[in-house]
Amino acid sequence: MKPFLKFFFASALGTFCAAGLMLLLLTVFISLIIIFSGSGKESANSPILKIDLKGIIAERESKDPLSAIFFNFGIKKQGLNDILSAIKNAKDNDKVKGIYLNTGFARTGIASMQEIRNALIDFKESGKFIVAYGEAISQRSYYAASVADKIILNPIGMLEFKGLGSMQQYNKGIFEKMGIEMQVVKVGTHKSYIEPYTSYKMSSYDREQKSVYLATLWKEILGGISESRNIPADLLNRYADEYLLFSAPEDLLKYGLIDSLAYKTDFENSLKEMAGIDKSEELKFLEPADISGTESVAKEKIAIVYAEGSIVSDAEEDLYSDQTITAKTYVKTLKKLQKDSSVKAVVFRVNSGGGSAYASDQIWHSVRELSKIKPVVASFGSYAASGGYYIACGASKIVSSPVTLTGSIGIFGLFPSGEKLADKMGASYDGVGTNKNTLFGEQILNIPFLDAGILPARPLNKNEQAMLQSYVERGYDAFLSRCAEGRGMSKEALDLIGQGRVWTGSHALDNGLVDALGGIETAIEMAADLAALEDYSIEEFPKQKDPFEKFFEDLFKYAKIRGLEFILGKDGYETRNLLNALSNHDYRQAVFSIFPP
Repeated sequence: MKPFLKFFFASALGTFCAAGLMLLLLTVFISLIIIFSGSGKESANSPILKIDLKGIIAERESKDPLSAIFFNFGIKKQGLNDILSAIKNAKDNDKVKGIYLNTGFARTGIASMQEIRNALIDFKESGKFIVAYGEAISQRSYYAASVADKIILNPIGMLEFKGLGSMQQYNKGIFEKMGIEMQVVKVGTHKSYIEPYTSYKMSSYDREQKSVYLATLWKEILGGISESRNIPADLLNRYADEYLLFSAPEDLLKYGLIDSLAYKTDFENSLKEMAGIDKSEELKFLEPADISGTESVAKEKIAIVYAEGSIVSDAEEDLYSDQTITAKTYVKTLKKLQKDSSVKAVVFRVNSGGGSAYASDQIWHSVRELSKIKPVVASFGSYAASGGYYIACGASKIVSSPVTLTGSIGIFGLFPSGEKLADKMGASYDGVGTNKNTLFGEQILNIPFLDAGILPARPLNKNEQAMLQSYVERGYDAFLSRCAEGRGMSKEALDLIGQGRVWTGSHALDNGLVDALGGIETAIEMAADLAALEDYSIEEFPKQKDPFEKFFEDLFKYAKIRGLEFILGKDGYETRNLLNALSNHDYRQAVFSIFPP
């Protein structure tokens, strides 16, 4: 009962916590001013570009100071756009002698690491050095860092190397003890998002698709490391079986996974020597933001529209402004680009596992209308699945990373019933209505005195289930129709590769879901070709608000969300948002269950 009561009073307690957290937020404000005012380009003349393969790497850096400090718990958040641009610019910058990869545990998708890795491989054509150093190196960071000329580990450091896996919690038993039944209407045999709510274990369909795409991703990672480190893939697999995280650094050296062991001070001295810096001088570095961006002032532009995070209805707008894709915002942005005569082509960068089917359809429509006027090339990051694929399928062309998780063409509706819980609490219901289904959705378990409606207090009857199943099937048919139109395929052919099935980018190319493999640079080049552009500048959208304006705008809102997350936990908060969407009649969801390998 305690978990339920925790969820039960969350909204009220979250608001209460907001008042206390606001005081904390205000005390941080002065620190933020110091941090932002002190950030500059004091090391702009350094000959070494430092790339941090650690912390959070999003599609682009958040300009929201509250998000950076409170939602990311102080963990550094970088923009992939800055990193890729900096590496590209450093290649042709005579002042830059090399790149230092500061490796650690990175929170980002495999596709992002692959794009960084490919940019570093291109940089090596300049003949400049790349060295990597780490004290605790994650498998993903190592994948990118393996292209370095040398990888140095701290003498008591650690390297994670274990293969890929997917583990998740199944909560049917918890709901049963609480007296809650989760009812599902869906289309898609492989649509696994709902399984943690309705099952005790992984279905055979989900086990099959995850086994296939994990094996494909791992093969890609092994192939890259094998080529860079000159270690046979089967030998790397044997090392992965040993787990390696707790292995002696000397063993890692013997296996050829690293090149040497050194303390950081010694490494920094050798770094000075490589860059031609006197040992007595202070070692400073170029940061990606120092040399990222384009210097082109061409009037003709290619717009990059970043769409990262969950796709939400307007009711949830700006809860995480830099981590959600809100229909209202993106429809407005795409309409603006449609009318902007200086924008000759658009790259629609998608990194999303989906969300609201309604919101996805609104964005899809805007993308399709824009593509009728000017080229729109969709570029997929680590995820472009379910609603993430939906919003992109109207683009002129689609470019995917080989390791993008995409597809998952399917829709579901999730409807909780608290009948047993209502009975335990002593609630009873009675009412009248003029028509057969007048009272559908009206029987809600309510908390006396708080006037807090929690969930439906009875299960769906057969007639209601049939209506909702028909509603979801129409949504799936619309999804198929959008994809078939965009991909030039029949709905029957799309259905064979749909059914909620998740594909890697390389498999998506084989089955016609995408047009080419590559990163965002490939998409930009394709957009330029389609628009017949030789000289162009890049402009990013949606426009990010001034960080201090955003600070005051979101002060109370962020405090409340943090309070809710503290009480409910991250998963509980996301479940609450899903139920809120359903209560706003956003019944159809196009979501891929993301448990990153």
